[in-house]
Amino acid sequence: MNQTSHDPGDVPASREEMIAAVFAGFVIQQTQMALMLMGRIPHPETGERVHDVEGAQLFIDQLEMLAAKTKGNLDKREEQLLQQNLTSLRLAFVEAVEATPGQAPSQPTSEAEHSSQAPSTPSVSPAASAADEAEAESRKKFSKKY
Repeated sequence: MNQTSHDPGDVPASREEMIAAVFAGFVIQQTQMALMLMGRIPHPETGERVHDVEGAQLFIDQLEMLAAKTKGNLDKREEQLLQQNLTSLRLAFVEAVEATPGQAPSQPTSEAEHSSQAPSTPSVSPAASAADEAEAESRKKFSKKY
């Protein structure tokens, strides 16, 4: 790269810093996509909540693969970011799977058929479901430090 194209006050980022920023952006992007597919955050264009736990599982699997393939090659902050996001996604996924039977009408037909193949959990009282949803809402408000 030619440094003369930069303003004198600009400090060019090192290649390692740029790669770290792209890595963090990728992890965050995958996390947000999984959260959107679990209905945790609204779709950015429609504002609607999507419920596609199989799609969310794909993004979680990709992050788990990334963690396995990069083990020992990440710095402390990258490892922490990846592990915190995976932990949050796993918890949200369990909650989304447990909530799916009550929300089956909002799923596409193919998703409803797939969820019917999985053994259903015993019926949960509406009061317990409301408490779980309230707890899930409170957990949504976590802060990330990058």
